[in-house]
Amino acid sequence: MTFLTGFKFKQSAKAGGSNKPHAIIPAIILSLGVAGSFLTTLSAQAQAFPNKPIRLVCPFPPGGAVDIASRAIAQELSKNLGQPVTVDNKPGAGGNIGGAEVARATPDGYTIFMTTSGIQAINPALYAKMPFDPNKDLTPITALVSLNNVLVLHPSVKANSVSEVIALAKAQPGAINYASSGSGTSIHMSGEMFKSLTNVNMTHIPYKGSAPAINDLLGGQVMMMFDNIPSAIPHIKSGKLRALATTGAKRDPLLPDLPTLAEAGVAGYESGVWFGLAVPANTPRDVVMKLNAEANKGIKSPEFVKRMTDLGYIIMGTSPETMAEMNKAEVQRWGPIVKASGAKAD
Repeated sequence: MTFLTGFKFKQSAKAGGSNKPHAIIPAIILSLGVAGSFLTTLSAQAQAFPNKPIRLVCPFPPGGAVDIASRAIAQELSKNLGQPVTVDNKPGAGGNIGGAEVARATPDGYTIFMTTSGIQAINPALYAKMPFDPNKDLTPITALVSLNNVLVLHPSVKANSVSEVIALAKAQPGAINYASSGSGTSIHMSGEMFKSLTNVNMTHIPYKGSAPAINDLLGGQVMMMFDNIPSAIPHIKSGKLRALATTGAKRDPLLPDLPTLAEAGVAGYESGVWFGLAVPANTPRDVVMKLNAEANKGIKSPEFVKRMTDLGYIIMGTSPETMAEMNKAEVQRWGPIVKASGAKAD
């Protein structure tokens, strides 16, 4: 009797013979069932990533520079990956709330984080208790874009230059206030660096993101801000805010007529920020590299380049390893500055 190619059984002439088909066939069927189940599992594991929608957590509110970059790269990833990539805003604690949520997420590539150099390097030095370790609990994907900040004032403030802001602050210690997108953000630390290098006393007013901070600045509830250029530029162009200087080492190409703070007399001043993608630690390497390839492809698209450069972003694109080295360099750079400033956040 022949069952399946390669398996032949000869029925014994003796009753109760040990080579009866019915004594062997169940074992074969069981083996085939196990093999089939194993193959099905392999097939499921081999399904191309991604096969369902992806969530991109932005740790700041809608409307700010981080949100703008998040939505721009989400659009490109959606096209390149063939799955919807939706932005989920989780603001608060200088980016720590969103970061902690991603750090606890399943490490499968379906939850991505838009991190910043501030979250990676400033927050660990600023916060006495961090809800997660951004340099251990997250795996870098790629650094996407960088940008400078710009010192902007409400038009009611009687200062038309950086030197006049310094004179005003020294004449009224603590009376001049400045808004930020949250404790530990590059906007906050740009202000702290300014205070340290000019030896002035100003009051920090933190918000849960750049958008609500800029709204209060426009309304005159706060006096000044070292805002990210992308969120400040429309208000500068409309004349609703007065721009005095940018924070980079060189003049910003979007605001070439403005001096840098160093050029304006604040010797040694240089402050900027970059944004990048990260995923929970222990995300499979092939998923990390897939996201890296598609994100780096996305930031080269003409639509992304125009959208970002028109707003003052500088396009980057790195390997995961390069982004990890950038994180280390930022920690070494900002740790001493935060300590010297005396700034703390709960």
